Amino acid sequence: MILQSLTTIPTDNHPTAVRLSWYIKVNCQGFCGVTSKIDATAWTVEEQYFSSTLSVADKGTLKQGDHSFPFKFLIPASIPTSFEGNYGKIMYRVRAFIDTSRFSKDYKTEKPFYLLSLLNLNEVPDIHGPCSSSVTKTFTYLLGVKTGTVVLKAQSDMKGYTPGQVIKLTTEIDNQSGKTTGTVVARLMQKVTYQTKKPTIDLRTLVQVEGTGVKADKQAEWKEQIIVPPLCQSSMADCGLINMEYFIQIFLKSPVVSFLLPIHIGNISVDTTSVQPSRPLPQTPDPLCSSAKPTKLENSSRSEPSSHNQRPPTTTPAPHPARRPAPKPVPRIRASTSSPSAPPAASPSAPPAQMDYLANSMPTLYPPLPPEYSTSTLPHEAPPSYVESCSSNT
Repeated sequence: MILQSLTTIPTDNHPTAVRLSWYIKVNCQGFCGVTSKIDATAWTVEEQYFSSTLSVADKGTLKQGDHSFPFKFLIPASIPTSFEGNYGKIMYRVRAFIDTSRFSKDYKTEKPFYLLSLLNLNEVPDIHGPCSSSVTKTFTYLLGVKTGTVVLKAQSDMKGYTPGQVIKLTTEIDNQSGKTTGTVVARLMQKVTYQTKKPTIDLRTLVQVEGTGVKADKQAEWKEQIIVPPLCQSSMADCGLINMEYFIQIFLKSPVVSFLLPIHIGNISVDTTSVQPSRPLPQTPDPLCSSAKPTKLENSSRSEPSSHNQRPPTTTPAPHPARRPAPKPVPRIRASTSSPSAPPAASPSAPPAQMDYLANSMPTLYPPLPPEYSTSTLPHEAPPSYVESCSSNT
């Protein structure tokens, strides 16, 4: 991959030409830095992916006016996607400067750019099919006088998703006790591990939905949907300092029962056209209904929860097109100069209605990608298109 652009040096403020004693140089750099403290001014550990410097002008004289110097950099293919977190960054930038002490303060600037290394979910091992788990919990109540059991089962329709897709969850609660359970919660969570001398773990809830509890000696099935927000991909195989993981936590508040359903977040969705339909969770003789209309089971008054904190739109993603060979991941470059208030740019496939829903109902949403370089002193400009950033000479 080639980074191609140009640098411009104005000399209008000088009545005479600028006489150079050294060179005009441009540096392109990619690195990762992590720390154990939020907003630290120095990295505890650093990892560099590449650093290239070239001279675009020799010693000599610059006449009055603007001077442009085109340049190109060859960027390695095996480098991680740009990322910015609380304890570390994966950052790429271009610097231009005049290599002379006289103008070291006047002529020095830098421009960060966003790099995306695509993750094809179809290349992840064992990605097809649903992800399911269950747990049985025996507990006491009424000051330890009575004992009961609760069985919690859950299943997601897939193991991998892209931003804008919908995670379909099916949860069964079998309350074999004389006490009503607490609410059931499903959380989409992100775990980022920063590798320092003592690893730092940043765990956060991205989306949370809830359903009501189950009454004594009853069972219920709870069906819910979670729209995947704009997120950084799971795999950072080329980064040795930052590890990214996603999972769905199924949690029953009382008695306390929980387990995890690990999932992957990528850029190219799972091809389900040639995969056999997933096997549903074990069911009772009479089918359990969705949370929209609780229905009593035969010989039982077991109901199911029906209240939720999140209700996604009725629209669903378009069906996946016919299977075709997955394109080979190609890193892409895009300058990132948007302000923090700009709309998310990492989920072009998400319908406007879904994005409005995410913006209004998820205050804990992880910052969208590409990362906002809020520490940069550069003026905010509209980012160039992919074609402009890779092939433009002006």
